[in-house]
Amino acid sequence: MATRRLMSRLYYFTIEDESMLAEAFPQFEEEGISIAYKVNDTDDVFVTTADTREAMDRHDVPYNLLADEDSELIAIYHTPLSREELGDHEDALKALTLAHSAIAIACVGVNGEADLGFDLQAGTEEYTYFTAPAGHTFIWRLFSSRDEAEDFLTKYSGEDKDVLAWVKAIPLASAEELTGYH
Repeated sequence: MATRRLMSRLYYFTIEDESMLAEAFPQFEEEGISIAYKVNDTDDVFVTTADTREAMDRHDVPYNLLADEDSELIAIYHTPLSREELGDHEDALKALTLAHSAIAIACVGVNGEADLGFDLQAGTEEYTYFTAPAGHTFIWRLFSSRDEAEDFLTKYSGEDKDVLAWVKAIPLASAEELTGYH
């Protein structure tokens, strides 16, 4: 079971040869789940969790640290099922969110559900997925601003007060407030 950190960070890094990650990560299996996501619209920038960075350091995986981000700035809205299955994997979800240059992510369904309540035919750039160890693949809506989250979730949730309270509590107003790695 993963331990909760008081001040968890997410890290941007580059690596000379990304195949080194594929070779190194299987060595970390006994230590937990290793996560590194390529940042959208980059050739060589990745974002990872503190646990994965520490495993990379212990195994002497060479990388160039670019910047770090406070994971508490990234907001997650769970459904009851996603919280049950992914509660111990929030840093990985936050790293996935940051790789999309987003500030918040909301679970909007499980793959295979007949009626998700939104239309993917308009495009899938604003969506991602994460498969839980239990096997469910959850569909997530990415948000680059608090206003975008409010617009979508007001329509999606039917103005549910809990959802709207979550939106108001998103720590950042937009992705422009992220530390970044440049």
